[in-house]
Amino acid sequence: TEEVSTCKDDVVIQLKGLHLDKKDLFGKSDPFLMFYRVNEDFSHTLVHKTEVVKNTLNPTWQPFSMSVRQLCNGDYDRSVKVECYDWDSDGGHDFIGEFSTNLRELLQSGQCSRNFELINPKKKAKKKNYKDSGEIQVISCKIQPQYSFLDFIKGGMQMNFTVAIDFTASNGNPTQSTSLHFMNPYQPNQYATAIQAVGEIIQDYDSDKMFPVLGFGARIDGSGAALHEFAVNFNPSNPYCQGVGGILQAYHAALPRVQLYGPTNFAPVINHVRRFAQACQDGSHYFVLLILTDGIITDMPQTIDAIVEASFLPMSIIIVGVGDAEFDAMDELDADDHMLRSPVSGKCAERDIVQFVPFRDLVRGQPGADINMSKMTLAKEVLAEIPDQVVLYMKKRNIQPKSVASVPAASAVLPPPQ
Repeated sequence: TEEVSTCKDDVVIQLKGLHLDKKDLFGKSDPFLMFYRVNEDFSHTLVHKTEVVKNTLNPTWQPFSMSVRQLCNGDYDRSVKVECYDWDSDGGHDFIGEFSTNLRELLQSGQCSRNFELINPKKKAKKKNYKDSGEIQVISCKIQPQYSFLDFIKGGMQMNFTVAIDFTASNGNPTQSTSLHFMNPYQPNQYATAIQAVGEIIQDYDSDKMFPVLGFGARIDGSGAALHEFAVNFNPSNPYCQGVGGILQAYHAALPRVQLYGPTNFAPVINHVRRFAQACQDGSHYFVLLILTDGIITDMPQTIDAIVEASFLPMSIIIVGVGDAEFDAMDELDADDHMLRSPVSGKCAERDIVQFVPFRDLVRGQPGADINMSKMTLAKEVLAEIPDQVVLYMKKRNIQPKSVASVPAASAVLPPPQ
């Protein structure tokens, strides 16, 4: 065993081969490189394999990146062995040569274009005048600092939390105990529990703790058409509520005034938050939309299109399914296996930004005494992907935390030899 370094940096490397040995009878060579980390017990662990460059003795491989921990366990002076092979379709790749180096040498070589000689020990033992089997030139080698979710929070990034509540008729009459919106005096309903569970976590990352709360799928005061994007506090110019308590207060006060209607359209509330994210793409704010719903989406093409557009912005969407309806469509939106593609524009999502959790999977018929445990489990499930989604957005935009953006990153400077 050995201690794992806490280094979070990546190293980006590009290499070129020069006058490599010819291995193919009717051609040149099809070279590729294999990188090995040398372990404490002098064993070798394969950490990277380049692509094959066909029919050349002077290949240039594509740049590649890996974590410094993976390459050398964060130790810039740890030996790294590089082997060069000629690819063969039958898997019997021909050995061309090898060299040993370390990350410190690779970084220095990237600044002065140093070449490493490829040595084939068998050839060297047989041939008196053997010099090498080619050379490997370091075109570039640089450290790319990697930042965590907490780095961005410490740098002043604000989390903006918006709640969207489903007021469609499929929830049932709020005055009846069978309704998902029923106000049980002894324990909160699933909507209130989800608001508390997620809100109590996210509000700690929001400095002013003012949260816009939207409703959809209802008629207001029993008149007009159904609305799919309205302020739950009925103040469209200021839909903000103070903290989780303010969200719950507005939700409870709205129930007597709304007529549950339909259909269940998600796109309007997604596009509402997306407009704010569109106006703030510099990394200073990140927007999280929590949608609480009981039913099947009726505007699926528009919803997918809105999510795809939002995937290019500093925004994530959490969907909590309440009740016992079928939520197959939600699993489609939670694109863990493949990126969403808009049926409207044909555009593919840049990131997976949707996390769906069915509330019933967390409750599983638990008695009311266990509601706090359900809240903890729900918070853990729905917030599991947010930090990585934030970091991925920042990485794709090359945004650094503000506290380190103004000064050279310490990890970009070579550490002293150990």
